[in-house]
Amino acid sequence: MANILSPFTALCTVGFFARLSYALARSPVLPLFAFYLGAGPEAIGFAVGISTVTGIFFKLPAGALSDIIGRKKTMLIGLLFFAFMPFSYLLVKDYDFLIVIRFLHGLATAIYGPVSMAVVADIAGAKKGEMMSWFSSVTIIGNLLGAPLGGFILHSAPDAAAPSLAEFHYAYLASGAAGVLSLIMALSVLKGEKVAEKGKGLKESFPKFISGIKEVISDKRVAMTSTMEGLQNMAVGALEAFLPIYAVKVAGLNEFQAGILWGVQIITTILSKPIMGRTSDKYGRKALITIGLVTCAVSFGSIPLLTNFSLLMTAAACFGLGEALVTSSDAALVTDLCKEKHFGTAMGTFGTIFDIGHASGPILAGILLTRYDYFHSFLVISAVLLLAVPLFSLGVKVKHGGVA
Repeated sequence: MANILSPFTALCTVGFFARLSYALARSPVLPLFAFYLGAGPEAIGFAVGISTVTGIFFKLPAGALSDIIGRKKTMLIGLLFFAFMPFSYLLVKDYDFLIVIRFLHGLATAIYGPVSMAVVADIAGAKKGEMMSWFSSVTIIGNLLGAPLGGFILHSAPDAAAPSLAEFHYAYLASGAAGVLSLIMALSVLKGEKVAEKGKGLKESFPKFISGIKEVISDKRVAMTSTMEGLQNMAVGALEAFLPIYAVKVAGLNEFQAGILWGVQIITTILSKPIMGRTSDKYGRKALITIGLVTCAVSFGSIPLLTNFSLLMTAAACFGLGEALVTSSDAALVTDLCKEKHFGTAMGTFGTIFDIGHASGPILAGILLTRYDYFHSFLVISAVLLLAVPLFSLGVKVKHGGVA
């Protein structure tokens, strides 16, 4: 496979199957599985968010480690979790054990995510926005397929309104199959690859590991730009956790339609990101991030006002466009601000803040929904996004054209 595909194409192919695996285990299957186990809104939000909490602790060390021992070796460790963790869901019989499995499953994206983005940054040169956007778009096609496929598996149950444990098991078996395929393909790609810093011991490498982390996290512009990604992903996490519940229990849609709504959001992001990435390379990244945050806030806040399937798809598509505007520019801007030797650390820092937002979204939404209705709960999260816009505009100064 390594001889047939270019390194970039091979990386995208491996990422596609890894993300397909993860999406099958996540939305809409996970929140509905937690609901099946008897979880309430707060508990559902926690179940969705806990795997992202893993990234808060491990993304920065994983990215920094890849600067020392090499990107591809570190990526392989992450892919092992994509391959084998989905099968552990077959053992879940209660909510508490589900939480343990979700935390461990989060190691897959915690390790693989920042390192794969650092690899793209290494080879992208002046086209970071475009190439990172293409990579993200290609790999999240797995998310596009995984969400409705998971919903379809559940909807195929004899009683579609109440899937049995067997249907959830089928979804997680499909997730495991995709993860194993990703690992097999990666082993082919990585065969014979040299590892960076080969031969250096831990004692020699550790000071470089620490100095890289200190250098990156001390840059306030990196922190602020990463925070915008984190806030946008707070809304993504909330939507991922509770759009399926809202669609099925409030709007009266079925599980397959709930998966389609998430798929519409993803496909809009996929189609828009390369265009937005190329635009950010040419005209600057800051304006796109600002417009994207506003678009996400407005579309997110409108969802509880809608029950019609077509109108909900429109809102989901608008949210996907806003997500594309933000994510096509944020990661590229962070790498613009960093030295090449610290791309792994930079992406780890970025990914950590990303995950803080993604994890807090479903948890915050769950807490709000125990006290308020969907409209007021979603309105709070939308307001947070809007309030972040002037802070970003004032806090991140870049040269003309938007590149620091």
